[in-house]
Amino acid sequence: MNIFLLIMAAALALPALAADPASLLAGYQAEARKADAAFAASARRGEHFFTATHGGEWSCASCHGNPPDGAGRHAKTGKTIAPLAPGADPQRFTDAARSEKWFGRNCKDVLGRVCTSAEKADVLAFLLKRRS
Repeated sequence: MNIFLLIMAAALALPALAADPASLLAGYQAEARKADAAFAASARRGEHFFTATHGGEWSCASCHGNPPDGAGRHAKTGKTIAPLAPGADPQRFTDAARSEKWFGRNCKDVLGRVCTSAEKADVLAFLLKRRS
């Protein structure tokens, strides 16, 4: 199946017009609970995921910075990236389709695969704990 169709299907399974990051987090948690009824997003797991290289060269923090509440810089292109944490950039994670698009691209860069709903929930839980 085309990866674009998978990403769009996942985005449609989330709250269609997530108006805030907490709604998006709730959608990722609900998806993750389909595989594990006891799943609860963890900021601690999210921070570990965000800073780990997962066997490759890059981590999420390689481009988004650590902590993720300041401007980052793309590791390959050098392009400036706005802060990722919603506390530092209120526009982050306010659109489910856009969030899915960027999770899709970034997870492929870091992991070589699409992130699971549980991984997305953990990372978003971590990012929501960050305050500027």
